[in-house]
Amino acid sequence: MAELHTPRSLIVTLYGAYGRTRPGPFAVAELIRLLGALGVDAPSVRSSVSRLKRRGLLVPGRTADGAAGYALSDDARQLLDDGDRRIFAGAPAELSDGWVLVVFSVPESERAKRHLLRSRLVRLGFGSAAPGVWIAPARLFDETRNTLRRLRLDPYADLFRGEHLGFTATAEAVGRWWDLAAIAKQHEEFLDRHEPVLRAWERREDTPAQDAYRDYLPALDSWRRLPYADPGLPAALLPQGWPGGRSADVFTRLHARLRDPGAAFVGT
Repeated sequence: MAELHTPRSLIVTLYGAYGRTRPGPFAVAELIRLLGALGVDAPSVRSSVSRLKRRGLLVPGRTADGAAGYALSDDARQLLDDGDRRIFAGAPAELSDGWVLVVFSVPESERAKRHLLRSRLVRLGFGSAAPGVWIAPARLFDETRNTLRRLRLDPYADLFRGEHLGFTATAEAVGRWWDLAAIAKQHEEFLDRHEPVLRAWERREDTPAQDAYRDYLPALDSWRRLPYADPGLPAALLPQGWPGGRSADVFTRLHARLRDPGAAFVGT
């Protein structure tokens, strides 16, 4: 799994968890306080906020008392709203739901856009069925369409919905389209980190706000990557003993226990 809990990633996770319900922006000082509780120093917070601003995800603003702060851009809100449908999706896709296909062609003179398109499809959780043909569960259609439009890649791609009719058995084909062993390893890593945290909370009767925040935000930061590596493939197509259900259950229970108490520490 890629490096976890970078300052930028934690800031995005913080805004996703608590920033959309606020009446105004997070003050810079407040971001430094909240990230400081997770061990991130002030220079790293300021540097990460500047990068997110350059990427168009944060926009400067003023809090009610006039302090400098940052709010989510419209594109960032769309990105996080799309992400919620993944992160809190619940049950995996059904085989009867079918698939969404992306077929693209990018001129050689625009190779950078070809690379961007491929890398973004990977980040959305698509598997590669053939050169220029990518596949994912059909419920990812809306997010895929929004993403390609936001990145202005839609002129190079066509989207289709359909079913797999052979000649290879679908479960065998899925093993070619996705690296299932690598995805399973990510689930196991999540369980190694956060299942002991859940067990510790289940032994506690109290839920202090700061403790809840300190455990919830890293768990959410870890989890929100997993539904992109694992797009929620139908259970009938996965190997026996697939760890995705266990890791989803651990996250769901941590979310239910810690999210709202953590909000008290954030001040939302």
